[in-house]
Amino acid sequence: MKRIELNSYGIPEDVAHCVDTADVGAPAAGEATFEVIAFPINPADIGFCRGTYRLKPPLPATPGAECLGRVTAVGAAVTNVAPGDLVINLQRENWTQKRHVRSEDVIKLPSDVDHQQAAMLRINPPTAHLLLSDIVDLPPNGWVIQNVANSAVGRLVISLAHERGLRTINIVRREDVFDELKTLGADIVLLDGPDLPARVKAAVNGEPIMLGIDAVSGEATGRIAACLADGGAVCTYGSMSGENPLIPGSELIFRGVSHTGFMLGRFLAKRSAAEIEALYAELYKRIMSGAIYAPVDHIYPIEEIRTALIRAQTAGRHGKVLVSPNGLI
Repeated sequence: MKRIELNSYGIPEDVAHCVDTADVGAPAAGEATFEVIAFPINPADIGFCRGTYRLKPPLPATPGAECLGRVTAVGAAVTNVAPGDLVINLQRENWTQKRHVRSEDVIKLPSDVDHQQAAMLRINPPTAHLLLSDIVDLPPNGWVIQNVANSAVGRLVISLAHERGLRTINIVRREDVFDELKTLGADIVLLDGPDLPARVKAAVNGEPIMLGIDAVSGEATGRIAACLADGGAVCTYGSMSGENPLIPGSELIFRGVSHTGFMLGRFLAKRSAAEIEALYAELYKRIMSGAIYAPVDHIYPIEEIRTALIRAQTAGRHGKVLVSPNGLI
């Protein structure tokens, strides 16, 4: 069996290696074993390899925040899944050919779900969904502004907001993604820059914007805050700049703009197991209807993890990089 191991933290393509290891064996009581159909390479996985992510387990370690698998065996007393079922795994260490976990840590998907889209279901779709539902009570036809709008989460925010009757202002750094985002349902697409607040105000004719979604941090957070109406909220869920969010005190003190952060695990922890299962059921129905779609840039075999990691860190991609450890996609 092959899996990806880190023996040190550092440059991802230099520290992540495909190794041969012992098979996971038969599942114990209450466990399910599945073969991994595909896993995506996410920014959090890149941070994990670098040793800059919030989780930094003892080495050797296996990355992988999400995957799609097919159940091959179940242990005694397992009733929620059976051999042949497609599942997503709520636990980590998914950059491997095979895993076994507690059966309650997998969520069953329909047999006809799109495999590529399902491999990207666990993190980005619920992140976009919860950013729109759990931070601010948005009115019908309300405005939302976000940066990194051409990212996987950003595109999902556009699609889900459009579906809910919300309007989006989408901040990017490249003009070549304007048409793509407008096709998804983006109402306004603008380049980032120091004069962003003025251009946003003109674009929305001075209408209030109550929610700002930030994945850049640094001074970009302050620019998003300056675009909001008094009493609006900025939610930071990433730091592509590698900097801490910077919001002038005047925005917080004089205008009452608030700032909070988002981490998927923390927001899911507020929900029961039944609520989490219902959330994913809602999201995979949207995948099957085509309402949720994330482009895929390239699919690599697990043996080419170095090439896959380099590609995943290459600017200008138009989609996510996937790895298919067992050649099943």
